[in-house]
Amino acid sequence: MKTMNPQNLSAQEASFDKLADLPFAEGRPTKETAQTLRDELLFQRATQAYLWAMPLINTLGMQVGSEKTFGAGYNILPIWKQRLDAKTLVTTPNSDVLYAMSYVDLGKDGPLVMEAPPGLQGILLDYWQRPIPVEGGKFFGDVGLAGPDGGKGGKFLLLPPGYKGPVPEGYYVYRSGTYNVFIFLRGFFEDPTNLAPAVAHLERTKVYPLNGEAAAKPMKFPDASGIPADMLPISDGSAFDQLKLLVDRESDKLAGPDWLGMLAAIGIVKGQPFTPDAHTREILDLAAKTAYKMSRVIGFQDTLNGGSLYMYPDRHWINPLDNVTPPSPRTTMDLSWMNVAGGYRALDARIWFFTDYYSISPGMLSKIPGKGAAYMVGFTDGEGEPLVGGNNYRLHLPPNIPAAIFWSLTLYDAANASGLDNGQRFPSLGSRDKPAQNADGSTDLYLGPKAPEGKAGNWLATVSGKGYFTILRLYGPTESAIDKSWEPGDIEKVK
Repeated sequence: MKTMNPQNLSAQEASFDKLADLPFAEGRPTKETAQTLRDELLFQRATQAYLWAMPLINTLGMQVGSEKTFGAGYNILPIWKQRLDAKTLVTTPNSDVLYAMSYVDLGKDGPLVMEAPPGLQGILLDYWQRPIPVEGGKFFGDVGLAGPDGGKGGKFLLLPPGYKGPVPEGYYVYRSGTYNVFIFLRGFFEDPTNLAPAVAHLERTKVYPLNGEAAAKPMKFPDASGIPADMLPISDGSAFDQLKLLVDRESDKLAGPDWLGMLAAIGIVKGQPFTPDAHTREILDLAAKTAYKMSRVIGFQDTLNGGSLYMYPDRHWINPLDNVTPPSPRTTMDLSWMNVAGGYRALDARIWFFTDYYSISPGMLSKIPGKGAAYMVGFTDGEGEPLVGGNNYRLHLPPNIPAAIFWSLTLYDAANASGLDNGQRFPSLGSRDKPAQNADGSTDLYLGPKAPEGKAGNWLATVSGKGYFTILRLYGPTESAIDKSWEPGDIEKVK
């Protein structure tokens, strides 16, 4: 870790000193001191409220961007029918599966049924992006291959908080902690040149009110591919407007009295107008922008909860999920980011995750060979230096890459974790692209502004002046990925 520049530290200390030394007269704050500290208090409260709400702000960013572009309602399920490219701004998307994502409100529409065809991999999450528990206690959030249906498909019933009505037979029952629910589905394809069968399969999904299928709105599946849409976490003052709308819909289902009190302290109260004046609005906007930048600082850390995130003792790959395990009394942290041993919410770990990623479930953490996925994040090269768009790098993948379904490497913009807009159709390269192998069965991938001579099929473009990071995904990781006996090389700088 690099130390802070002493000159910058002195400037920072001077700023703190200025606040601490504001004058009081006869034991009372002067008018100017009071105004300065009131503004500072609003700024600090808003900044901390933003960071606390990072999972909500991530979800709201996706919802606002999607619904603005593709429409809203339980019957609207956008599908990236030509795969997800860099025109869709969203945290760490995967261009190597088909995405379908929607946002439903159980408070407005009541219990909803989602019918899903076989063979999908999906997650049902509340607005904190906590996987929704399935009645019976064995599953959390997962739908499809890792869910209670085991990939056979079926009817999944979403119930709102506190629901006490009848529960009919024949459904997998999910009881949400919030009225608002995020539906995230992945569809798989075998031939990248013919996605139509996988799209048609995803379009067999239906969402409709319980006992209201006959009168339900017809499903719509807008094609989201190639259409500009900003679905990133909201990084300006409008984040607080969206939190106000969510508080109005959720109230005490969203948070406990302390954090509802923090929101109230910046003017966000259920059922009351949220009309900040121009001065307050300016402070809230600056707080949101600052908090988002703070989240980016946390998001590039290589340690959390006092421990290293590195996967291997001699490599620079990080696994964002190694510190998170499915709910169990034996775990160190559950999927609501509670540190079980310490009995506290691991706020930095939650911020770390939701500034760069979204959605999590036990199925994503599966240690059963051939199921789930393994993720390896590369923030730096083999020397521990950040990846630079103008440099050339090589990544060596040893033979027998342990992925039963497929593997891929994807590049992400360091500024916002969205897919790197590098001029190629997709910022990813993987097994289904059939890169050339070496004589021993290993594979070398190349990252840089220009393809090395004769290596274009194994090359991902980078952009000079734009930093990035990478994710190596192994879908259906086999035993050597799970026990870490197979290790990818570091990303090494080359001339």
